[in-house]
Amino acid sequence: MGHLHRGGVLAAVLGLVLATASAPAAAGPGPDRYRNPISAGFADTFADPVIVRGDDGLWYAYGTSDPLREGEKQAHRVPTARSADLVHWTYVGDAFAPDQRPSWAAPGAAFWAPDVRRVGDQWVMYVTVTDTDVSTDTFDTAIGAATAPSPTGPWTFADQPVVAPRPGGGGGYLWTIDPSQFTDVDGRNYLYFGSYYGGISVTELTADGLRAVGTPSLVAIDNKFEGSYVLRHDGWYYLFASTANCCAGPATGYSVHVGRSHSPRGPFVDRGGVRLDVSRAGGTPVLTQNGNRWIGTGHNGFLTDLSGQDWIVYHAIDRADPYLDEPFGINERPMLLDRLDWVDGWPTVNAGAGPSEAPQPAPVTTARLDERFDSGLSRWRITAGRWEVTDGRVSGTGTLASRTVIDADVRAEADLRLTGASSAGFALGGRDRERVTILVDAERGQLVVRAPGGLAASAPLPADFAAGEVHNLAVEVRDDQLVAELSPARLGDQLAVVTARLGWSLDGEFTLVARDGRAEFDNVTAAELYQPVDRTVPEPTTGPLLSDYSDEFDDGLDADWQWVRENPAATVRDGALRWPVESADLVGTGNTAGVLLRDAPAGDYVAETKVALDLGEDTVRNYQQAGMVAYVDDDRFARLSQVAIWNTRQVEYGYELPFAGRPVYGGNIVGTPATTTWLRLAHHVDPATGEHEFRAGSSRDGQHWTWGGVWTFPADTTPRIGLVAHGGAEPPVTAEFDYLWFHR
Repeated sequence: MGHLHRGGVLAAVLGLVLATASAPAAAGPGPDRYRNPISAGFADTFADPVIVRGDDGLWYAYGTSDPLREGEKQAHRVPTARSADLVHWTYVGDAFAPDQRPSWAAPGAAFWAPDVRRVGDQWVMYVTVTDTDVSTDTFDTAIGAATAPSPTGPWTFADQPVVAPRPGGGGGYLWTIDPSQFTDVDGRNYLYFGSYYGGISVTELTADGLRAVGTPSLVAIDNKFEGSYVLRHDGWYYLFASTANCCAGPATGYSVHVGRSHSPRGPFVDRGGVRLDVSRAGGTPVLTQNGNRWIGTGHNGFLTDLSGQDWIVYHAIDRADPYLDEPFGINERPMLLDRLDWVDGWPTVNAGAGPSEAPQPAPVTTARLDERFDSGLSRWRITAGRWEVTDGRVSGTGTLASRTVIDADVRAEADLRLTGASSAGFALGGRDRERVTILVDAERGQLVVRAPGGLAASAPLPADFAAGEVHNLAVEVRDDQLVAELSPARLGDQLAVVTARLGWSLDGEFTLVARDGRAEFDNVTAAELYQPVDRTVPEPTTGPLLSDYSDEFDDGLDADWQWVRENPAATVRDGALRWPVESADLVGTGNTAGVLLRDAPAGDYVAETKVALDLGEDTVRNYQQAGMVAYVDDDRFARLSQVAIWNTRQVEYGYELPFAGRPVYGGNIVGTPATTTWLRLAHHVDPATGEHEFRAGSSRDGQHWTWGGVWTFPADTTPRIGLVAHGGAEPPVTAEFDYLWFHR
């Protein structure tokens, strides 16, 4: 989750107070649209959210232990909400009673960042337990697990932690928080966990998912990432992780980055090929603030709707209402939902546009064929064998055809259990044309696609595949391309994937199939397949150079520069500004660092600099940095710099503003620095509000840019653009700036 951050430049508030509340779901903006936050109907805050689809076909959301409403003053113990459409939610209770805790947890322990999965024949909730009985330290965290027969419980804690508290080499305990489970195609279970102090690790789990086994592997470096979530897409394993600070109120810059790997154990690399587990750690932005009301967009979960469209669920902060109650208390982090697109093999939210504020097309949660068997078999006809409905599920042997005709470009799925059949699944296609059958073949240990004319494709099932447990079988057909996947619970962790090119489009009948025995089916749907996004929204680009505002440091500092606390050690020679990094800072009330400023042009522009700063790697050099700043005064600025943060080297886009009588500072992370790093601030004036929006970008070569978050300044301010080099004088290091350019 992210209540804490190790280090002075990214401080956060820790605090959990306990409470209860519920309210009816608020009406949405229309039957096919929704507006964030989706938790508004039952909660003001619902941090670290995850969503699963239950056996009843409904959706269940879980959040961190905070009060749900302003003024409650008492936290819910993993609050749970239910929805039929992913838009309107109802609070249905807490996972744990006020006095319920694991035997190894200390009294008063809080439960953070739940992750709920189907493992075997039960549901398992992994959760951070903030205080255990191994020491007197009140943050000797561990990962616990609780099991239940359904997503609403009742939940029973396991008698031992999944991952026990881990002493840290630098004192205290490593932050063993933010669990996320993943099941691979070979049936092995994994757990990802960790945070800034200790990094993100992955460990293998026992078959029941309740014990860690083997030696954990580090997959993302400490002091940069937390809140991991892993899924498998097109044969790649994607590690989503949140970075920067979760909880700095109106300066919160939390965002989600991603890397991918050919193995669930990594190494994970970003789009530029940079690993996430090294000092200059990579990470391709997936979700970051865009200048609207939402900041601190992070700690994500994942889901797929009935059309096959992927979605990201996460929390964010309304910058106009950042705290639940009093300022500097609990950060108010409601639950948001947005479309997750895949473009050129990489995930991005809303085609790169970021978190939504206006009404959006809602997820598809009903379908033309949408069967829970509540009315028996009235919409079906038995074409072979014997079928019956019991407790809202259909079971039988032979074939059972829907009276609903499916169209081409379809996603069909069902929850199925083989209770005696050698194979079971469904067939797609009309009687008088080619028909394709997709079967879970337990006898041969395969997921199989078969069609007349000899077409066949298959993938192995895990060696220990339990056919008698519930699994989800989903098939997508687009034009003549078919993809079938089998998973425990539709969360991006497939047990088998089969692809086949049919040679014809597919529509007609939908038929359930069970061979040589009985099988059980539920939640049978067939919906029009989603339309994928194939390109992202445009990123900022540079136009003509504004030479009257720019300086290439060819002959000293020109007359347009203005100093705040002039540093005589900063000199111009050989076509560069050379500035020894100062033992000073701008953060907080000290305000001792020098700032070198220029007036910016009116309207939209892009400011750019190229800065060389040798910070080395791996060693602690807090918080030496150099870069560019958008500056109003010492308590309102946005600073984009390459910086040493403990053992890491990052491009931090820090932000300070006055709030409730004192300055508040937070950060957003934008790419990976090299020794020489190019930096850009793209300025835009919001036509509706007049606010100044500054989006940050960084590059390691001056050609390929990573764009991150947006910080805003009030309309009645006049930000100037400048350069900074500060954060610590030891060991001595000099920043070299080649230029400061302005482009229209």
